[in-house]
Amino acid sequence: MLKFILNNTDISTDVASGTTLLDFVRSNRHLKGTKSGCREGDCGACTVLIGELKNGEIEYQNATSCITPLGNLAGKHVVTIEGVNVQNMGNTEGVLTPVQQAMNDEAATQCGFCTVGFVMSMTGFCLSSDVPNKDNMIAAIDGNICRCTGYKSIERAADRVVDLLKNNANSLENHQNLAFPIEKNIVPPYFSTIKNRLETLKNDAEKSHQNGSQNGSKNGSLKSYFVGGGTDLYVQKHAEMVYAPAKRLFNDPILRGIKQVGEWVEMGASATVSDMKNSELMNQILPNLQAHLKLVSSTPIRNIATIAGNFVNASPIGDMTVFFLALDSVLVLNNGGIRREIALKNFYKGYKSLDKTADEFVETIKFKIPETTAFFNFEKVCKRTYLDIASVNTAILFTAKNGLIEKANIAAGGVAPIPFFLKKTSNFLIGKSISESTILAAIDIMQTEIAPISDVRGTSEYKRFLLGQLLKAHFLREI
Repeated sequence: MLKFILNNTDISTDVASGTTLLDFVRSNRHLKGTKSGCREGDCGACTVLIGELKNGEIEYQNATSCITPLGNLAGKHVVTIEGVNVQNMGNTEGVLTPVQQAMNDEAATQCGFCTVGFVMSMTGFCLSSDVPNKDNMIAAIDGNICRCTGYKSIERAADRVVDLLKNNANSLENHQNLAFPIEKNIVPPYFSTIKNRLETLKNDAEKSHQNGSQNGSKNGSLKSYFVGGGTDLYVQKHAEMVYAPAKRLFNDPILRGIKQVGEWVEMGASATVSDMKNSELMNQILPNLQAHLKLVSSTPIRNIATIAGNFVNASPIGDMTVFFLALDSVLVLNNGGIRREIALKNFYKGYKSLDKTADEFVETIKFKIPETTAFFNFEKVCKRTYLDIASVNTAILFTAKNGLIEKANIAAGGVAPIPFFLKKTSNFLIGKSISESTILAAIDIMQTEIAPISDVRGTSEYKRFLLGQLLKAHFLREI
């Protein structure tokens, strides 16, 4: 039995753990406020909040329910739009929450299909410890798309919510203990009971994880999967994943967390992109991390997408794969307690082909902490600036001393059948000065290594040109 809390209701269900949260709330619980749109995590119409106990407090994050497997919710609090509505607050019919009222007052909704997603993301921001300002609020709603209003009215509504938070001096201190959001009717009073209720579910959640998939498969012929966040599996194999036997890694506390171990950073394979983005250690090591990760997907996807999942998906344009290739990362693979290490750059044997057996899963990702003088940069170009798959992406890490490059790692995506480590180009740069002639020569060598193909994201010629321009951009950032 899978146990979690849905709004103010304790759920105990034997529904297949591969079922998406969207299908569960709409079809099983008949909560129709959460909308079904793209079913790929792009539009945000299905956005909900997911609360999880961390360090004795509840942390709420927004997530796209269309690609969130039910099995990843054990021991958590799921909030749909019905869970914040006025009937849960003891108010009279027709009274709106401050977030809903701001959307209404600024005429920030027309057809209304996307409205729920924006309301849930803004509400989630009100429950966070983020500094209340416009930039942070816009970042919180960046996974929601509207095709009617042109966004300006939504931005004005977001500004009103930010003003509510800024005008209450004690709001920041009271976010995580929920006193302020409850007092202001941002969320209903029942939220104050959730922490204790989740504590009682904690042991059940751990047992659920130890048993793997809660239901197994109705078809023994289906392929078995290790599942992290599922953000790509549920786009590619939505129907198959419902009953596919799966070992769910997402909730395993051993596989979460980012820490320093000697001269290494070790990251649990189920650490999410948001975990990385919020890590003090990672921000200390990579000062421009916030800007880099802004280019990766959207907030709701970053909240559930795991780093190792990006690696194992083996997309030739995986953002995080290219990122960690430049860091010269090492993977620790686990097969029933038997572990082995492999360099990430040796993990890919061909298109979607990995140096990994079916029984192995990525347990840990680690890389040596770069020297304080090292320079790291990530660049990405796609048809939209944000929330899109790359045409070409690239990352670089190098150190220089006395004007000469001592070490260099360059990786690129979209230019080969695999996420590609540019070995020849990296080696060429060692011992060279940072100059226009060096960069142009490196681009010439780079052209001999890559083999892009023409597809919907650009011609092969365009991708070759683009990677050359991005290599220049790396060094311009450093200068």
